[in-house]
Amino acid sequence: MDFDEFVSVVRMLEVAESLQAAEAYYDDDNARALIRSDSFRSLRAANMPSRSSPLRSHAGPLNSNPPHAQAPTGPTHDHAPAQPSGLRQSYTVSSSYSSTSDFEGDGDEDSGAGPSNDKIARSDTPNEGTGLLSQEYGHGTFTAARTMSPGNAIHADSPPGFPFDAPADTDLDFSPYDSESANGEGPTSGKPKHKRKSWKRQISSRVTTQKINTSRDLARRHGVKDTPGMYLSYYLPVLVWAREYSWSYFKGDFIAALTVAGMYVPMALSLADNLAHVPAINGLYSFVWNPLIYALLGSCPALIVGPEAAGSLLVGTAVKASVDLGRGGDEDRVLHAKICGIVAGMAGAMVFVAGVARLGFLDSVLSRPFLRGFISAIGVVIAVDQLIPELGLNHLVSKHPGIGHGSSVEKLRFIFGNLEKIHTLTALVAGTSFVVIMVCREIKRRMQPRYPGVAYVPDRFLVVVLTSFLAYWFEWDKKGVAVLGTVEAASHQTFKFRWPFQPSNMQLMRDTMGTSFLIALLGFFESSVAAKSLSGSEPFAGIQLSANRELVALGAANFVGACFMSLPAFGGYGRSKVNKATGGRTPMSSILLSLLTLFTILFLLPYLYYLPKPVLSALISVVAWSLIEECPHDITFFLRLRAWPELALMSIILLSTIFFSLTLGMAIGVGLSLLQVIRNATRPRIQILGRIPGTNRFENAEFFTDSPDRLEFIEGCLIVKIPEPLTFANTGELKARLRRLERYGTNEAHPALPRLRQEDSNKNVIFDVHGVTSMDGSGTQVLEEIVRGYRERGVRVFFSRVPGGKDSEVWKMMKRSGIVDLVGGEGHFVSDVGEALKMTEVEQEE
Repeated sequence: MDFDEFVSVVRMLEVAESLQAAEAYYDDDNARALIRSDSFRSLRAANMPSRSSPLRSHAGPLNSNPPHAQAPTGPTHDHAPAQPSGLRQSYTVSSSYSSTSDFEGDGDEDSGAGPSNDKIARSDTPNEGTGLLSQEYGHGTFTAARTMSPGNAIHADSPPGFPFDAPADTDLDFSPYDSESANGEGPTSGKPKHKRKSWKRQISSRVTTQKINTSRDLARRHGVKDTPGMYLSYYLPVLVWAREYSWSYFKGDFIAALTVAGMYVPMALSLADNLAHVPAINGLYSFVWNPLIYALLGSCPALIVGPEAAGSLLVGTAVKASVDLGRGGDEDRVLHAKICGIVAGMAGAMVFVAGVARLGFLDSVLSRPFLRGFISAIGVVIAVDQLIPELGLNHLVSKHPGIGHGSSVEKLRFIFGNLEKIHTLTALVAGTSFVVIMVCREIKRRMQPRYPGVAYVPDRFLVVVLTSFLAYWFEWDKKGVAVLGTVEAASHQTFKFRWPFQPSNMQLMRDTMGTSFLIALLGFFESSVAAKSLSGSEPFAGIQLSANRELVALGAANFVGACFMSLPAFGGYGRSKVNKATGGRTPMSSILLSLLTLFTILFLLPYLYYLPKPVLSALISVVAWSLIEECPHDITFFLRLRAWPELALMSIILLSTIFFSLTLGMAIGVGLSLLQVIRNATRPRIQILGRIPGTNRFENAEFFTDSPDRLEFIEGCLIVKIPEPLTFANTGELKARLRRLERYGTNEAHPALPRLRQEDSNKNVIFDVHGVTSMDGSGTQVLEEIVRGYRERGVRVFFSRVPGGKDSEVWKMMKRSGIVDLVGGEGHFVSDVGEALKMTEVEQEE
């Protein structure tokens, strides 16, 4: 038989399992050798009808039922399992678990809580669940190494007439299967010989994960080329968008970058100088390095990374705390810049490590009420802080050392006590700037639906330019209005590299650890919300949003920026929305923003010398207003829901921050949120089930407390549903909760009540464990103690719907722990609650 005849045989087979053999071939010689083997000839003779047979016209797969086989009975819907579970048959006392359980089959059908009366006859004939090439024929067993779909694409490098591509990384050598082994001692094992792996494959096999192995198998099965570059481009999105970028995107990206720079570069100066209390240029650094690094690693093309008000305020809190501890003075610009770099570096390192450890789910740890309360409190603190420079009272703060580092209430008391000393021109400049920006903001909001072009108007940039010119022309600096002055680095060297984690900075690192952690947490949460809001219309299909990759990108960006003592920078929804609305569609807008900021630092800073500081304060006050304005909506919503715990949490955080300090409000909020998470995670959610009369449906009895007659409880049986995995966290109170169900039939009853359910009501306990998808050692130990206690009291125990069958880890844990033997063997594990109820009746008759 030549190679062409082999190809015709494979085409005639037309079955997925036959392709497993074809997938592993390297060349024609191997193919001919396998064809000449007795195993393949036996396989062909056993499964292929003759050329003259009318059955040749049957297009179904070879491993389906032959014509002489008895057709299975039962449901014939599209999702019916090929070999239904024996638990669907009527149960008899002599039945064993091994013959009646769906642990023996491949089906994973969810039978539900109710019983089924379908009876399916078992047959040993081949069917859809029977593999063709895994059967033993005469001289050996052929075991295919992979599965391949008959619909795979034909690759250009396939042999002529052979429609299946042999993957390059196949390590199996399918040699002829002889009837005797090499030493003549008996038949061969039928297993393919393994080639020696190259050193590249050995390293690859060690570093790959189960998910990558599964992905590679899926790629082969569907004819997708599996290359290392495919995985590398997933973790480095720049490899995707740089390859697909076209100049048609450039115009929109450039206009968007120019608009964002005009609006937010002055904001960066304000955040650094007024909130973080560091040199203003450090705020610009975060618009140079962070957007650039994020453009290379980030998974949200439209997201713009930059400094935020909350993070800047927390940096200022750390700076003030270091001054209070005697690390330096209020005018020590070098120390302040160093603290800024240390905080940004530690926040970036924390975020980066969290991404590598795949902790992207942490954005769900902090509740919405905590974030809303904390962000609103930050808005109030910022607004009160900016009132002092806006009213020209900075010169008085130096005479009262405690005011600058005091609470918002103390600052308000100071302001009201010095109203007669307000500098009129300063207050007028600040008030006018604030009003102009707010009016422009409102006009934009109302006109943008009809006139989208208004989003391109850089109102804040125009205010900055106009007030700078007026200050220069009218010499406001000589009339008592504070101006920005010379913008330069604290070390007088622009872009000086400074490693933030030097041993000499260890004390400062300890002082700012808590602040860095909160900045990392808040920054990632805000970035996550912004990225999820902006995702969905990206121009590059190969870039998928991933929380873990976002953590890595944000961490790397902040880490690089920290080496130049930049402010912490994360994704912001406001500027990202402006970027997208003005034409920014790709990460190139972030790169252009970095270049524009770099151009500003190198050439435009001297022109900002006369920028009035009250204008910078007005810009910050606008941000504070935006942080506060969403709070009333959330309060109204929670009031409508009567969600008193959420309202209480918001109020506690807000009041503690305003009356005491931002650090205390932060600590209380994080502590209460973590306690709430722990409380919810450790509370068992077991349920007692009752049957709806006249049906085979079982429902949670807690839902029918107002109308108990709508459920019926089976005499002598307690049916308990465990809808979650059993771990050390949620099994601490499992015994107590289960005891309460035994005594009262509900978890809502107070334990002071006398027993309401009789002991005879608990002769049989049925656990519906379909939701127990995993168990750890502690959870298994608690379950074993519960089962042992029942058996010592003479209570029969049954388990229903163990997920995954005998191959699952849950079953293995039960087997190893002795639970299977305690309940009476595998016969006490059934497919649904109805089967368990039948078994209780049978055992009672015995």
